[in-house]
Amino acid sequence: MKKYLSFLSLALLVLLAFASCKGKKGVFTPTSSGRPYEILVVVNHDLWEAPAGRALYNVLDTDVPGLPQPERSFRIMYTSPKDFDSTLKLIRNIIVVDISDMYTKASFKYSKDVYAAPQMILTIQAPNAQEFETFVKNNSKQIIDFFTKAEMNRQMALLERKHNDNITNKVDSIFGSTVWLPAELTSSKQGEDFFWASTNTASGNQNFVIYSYPYTDKNTFTKEFFINKRDSVMKINIPGAQEGMYMSTDSTTVEVEPINVQGKYALESRGLWRVKGDFMGGPFVSHTRIDTVNNRVITAEVFVYSPNKLKRNLIRMMEASLYTLKLPGANKDALNVNSDTSIEKSNK
Repeated sequence: MKKYLSFLSLALLVLLAFASCKGKKGVFTPTSSGRPYEILVVVNHDLWEAPAGRALYNVLDTDVPGLPQPERSFRIMYTSPKDFDSTLKLIRNIIVVDISDMYTKASFKYSKDVYAAPQMILTIQAPNAQEFETFVKNNSKQIIDFFTKAEMNRQMALLERKHNDNITNKVDSIFGSTVWLPAELTSSKQGEDFFWASTNTASGNQNFVIYSYPYTDKNTFTKEFFINKRDSVMKINIPGAQEGMYMSTDSTTVEVEPINVQGKYALESRGLWRVKGDFMGGPFVSHTRIDTVNNRVITAEVFVYSPNKLKRNLIRMMEASLYTLKLPGANKDALNVNSDTSIEKSNK
């Protein structure tokens, strides 16, 4: 009898726990499936093969900027709504195409962790196929950024749980700033107002660099100033295998863009680096920000070296670390890559 009562009590506790999780995601939420930067599109076959569907495919198939070889932004899969079963509902990134005359205009809606976690579902609604096609073409960057930021936030969540504490402490001691880097970055080098951490591997080598200098004027945040400053810093601190060799910037590939990091202005730069006098090179991404507490500029950069291999996931994995950098005086709120507020959240 006592065993029966114990079992009944346990069962009631489980039911109460389940009830408390209803409407929010907890221990009963399945883990999402799929690889990073993989997207499932739920759409009727005829529409998928029509110009409207091809417009969405072409957006998702766009090359990632700043890489030496073409690599598309996402791995694309699709299924019809009738085949969208319980297994496919676990995919981490999903786009639902919803075309109906009940809508008066095309729009976005998104839902988070509906069938699994972590998961993002973007629904694109439109009254007809023609308006859907036009809307997707006009909002191509918004679609790419939405899922790229979702993946960045997932990587940041992983870094929060597991990062290299030794590197974090070194950056804090030098710059009074904190950053989360993958545990695999075990090698490091320190210079004057400069720090470099690396996996130090022959292939798939991932790197993080941070350096600072006094803030003088707003011309600091220009493409030309960034390239000149980067070249001067890298020449001193990252020499090549032989005398006269050093890291340099391929200025013809650099693109800059103002972005928001933790509510503050930052200059994002991305392009290719090369070693002067050698055949080494690869992609880099950097954030340049103002440390108002110390009236200085801090540039944090990630770069990879992975000859003859794909680099999209390597550089994006490291890029997430840039968003974890907290400068002196920063608030202690949870970190995330800002989502586009023009995409409305669904009530699901």
